[in-house]
Amino acid sequence: MKKEGTIIKITGPVVLAENMRGSRIYELVMVGKEQLIGEIIELERDTATIQVYEETSGVTPGEPVTRTGMPLSVELGPGLLGQIYDGIQRPLTKIMDLVGDYIERGIQVPALDRERRWEFTPEVSVGDVVGQGDILGVVPETKTLIHRVLVPPGLSGKVREIAAKGTYTVEETIAKLDAEEGAVVGIQMLQRWPVREARPYGKKLEPNVPLITGQRVIDTFFPIAKGGTAAVPGPFGSGKTVVQQQLAKWVNAEIIVYVGCGERGNEMADVLREFPALEDPTTGEPLMNRTVLIANTSNMPVAAREASVYTGITIAEYYRDMGYDVALMADSTSRWAEAMREISGRLEEMPGEEGYPAYLASRLADFYERSGRIITTGREERMGSVSVIGAVSPPGGDFSEPVTQNTLRIVKVFWALDADLANKRHFPAINWLESYSLYTDAVSDWWHEQAGDDWGEMRGEMMTLLQKESELQEIVQLVGADVLPEHDKLVLLAAEILKESFLIQNAFHAVDTYCRPVKQYGIMKILLTFYGLASDAIAKGVPVEKIMAMPVRVKLARIAVIPDAEYEGRFEEIKKNMEDEFRSLVPA
Repeated sequence: MKKEGTIIKITGPVVLAENMRGSRIYELVMVGKEQLIGEIIELERDTATIQVYEETSGVTPGEPVTRTGMPLSVELGPGLLGQIYDGIQRPLTKIMDLVGDYIERGIQVPALDRERRWEFTPEVSVGDVVGQGDILGVVPETKTLIHRVLVPPGLSGKVREIAAKGTYTVEETIAKLDAEEGAVVGIQMLQRWPVREARPYGKKLEPNVPLITGQRVIDTFFPIAKGGTAAVPGPFGSGKTVVQQQLAKWVNAEIIVYVGCGERGNEMADVLREFPALEDPTTGEPLMNRTVLIANTSNMPVAAREASVYTGITIAEYYRDMGYDVALMADSTSRWAEAMREISGRLEEMPGEEGYPAYLASRLADFYERSGRIITTGREERMGSVSVIGAVSPPGGDFSEPVTQNTLRIVKVFWALDADLANKRHFPAINWLESYSLYTDAVSDWWHEQAGDDWGEMRGEMMTLLQKESELQEIVQLVGADVLPEHDKLVLLAAEILKESFLIQNAFHAVDTYCRPVKQYGIMKILLTFYGLASDAIAKGVPVEKIMAMPVRVKLARIAVIPDAEYEGRFEEIKKNMEDEFRSLVPA
């Protein structure tokens, strides 16, 4: 028999209901005659405060509230990849097919297709003893990705029955276990997991393998490791969404989870149009075949915005447990924090700084701490990771506001987007003087092995050059560049070439949109070779004006757009031309 309460008060997405004795915090409930989805967030005697994930206009006191006895959970199983969900995992494409372009209130559509049949191949036999995280069988979810059906967390026992190789729906039982105390437990491919609870793992590993993004300023100067955390704060128009989308397209993770949390509808529409048309550069298949999109735009119910990031991280952990590297992009966590602030205000909670709830920092930490590179549970040692990259939208670009500051206390990579760089058409507009990465030393061994032994030394030399250029610019603004010594003029020139040829990257250029690590290393080597030869020339009396007029400068400016198939030969040619030109400049 369903247990019901009664609505006594409605304040926007917050509903009070009585006769709710026996309910639990974060229990899922169905609100009103239209059965709107809600979650209990506060209990006092038999009165429950409910956060409703849909528009509540038209709901009246006296309508019923039905308890489900379950927490807010997501459905996990084959069929997640390629889907577009809202913040509470309703499949938007299926809803559009049913009701058109606008979501009707109270509509409930299963997150996973109940009719589609999947090719299941068993990996265990009757009589095998299995525990949580062990592989029961595999399903080819896409042409390039194998979905591993795992024993759910907290379950172990002897295999009583296992399905033969064949096709099954996600609701059909594919295995039965003799569990503790003689209980027989059936296992389906469809599993559910509460979104606010982190999934278990075996052991956490050091994040020492870089998450390659193909963006030079990120990979070389401010790298993120697999299982790491990063924040991308920046004012309006500085390119946060483009950076997030570039990372979603190019990072070397097997699975991408992209959460559009409170973003403008037109930006999410661009994502939804663009991603299905993109080709995965590593497999040649559509990029959507390894992507889950969660779209909760700014005009959607505010409460579902808060749930969307938990939905995304839970799906990411599910694929991590199979042994895959997952990258989650949350765009933007500021909108999530604003949703928390609005709900907190309606609950009449004591506000913290700038009206945000006092628990803002702990909620942000709970979210980011679910990242990590781990060894999974189960007999087979599988390594998986969840890397979390969150965009932050500080009002007016003020990095001292609470969301940015609390995020920076948690994450280990800070990519500070700069409005001045964006106005100069310098993209990605990552300020190299304000940004930092605490993973640089951890990933340096990988770079030294994959690119070259002098990677760290060259990176340090380039950062020093940019720092010195910044100091000289302050002098130039006071007295002009003409009074500087020749070597300081060369520093300004070399830094300018470095910005043009290395830091600026065109996201919409067929070649420059992605730069392989070995190519990044090659560009660094050529630019620093130029600086070294130019320094020698200056020491021998060659004026900077002659170096500025060298024909090779044009080739250096276009070095990043040389196709991958040609760059090694072309780089050698540029280096030789450069040496010949400097030889002709220096007097005998």
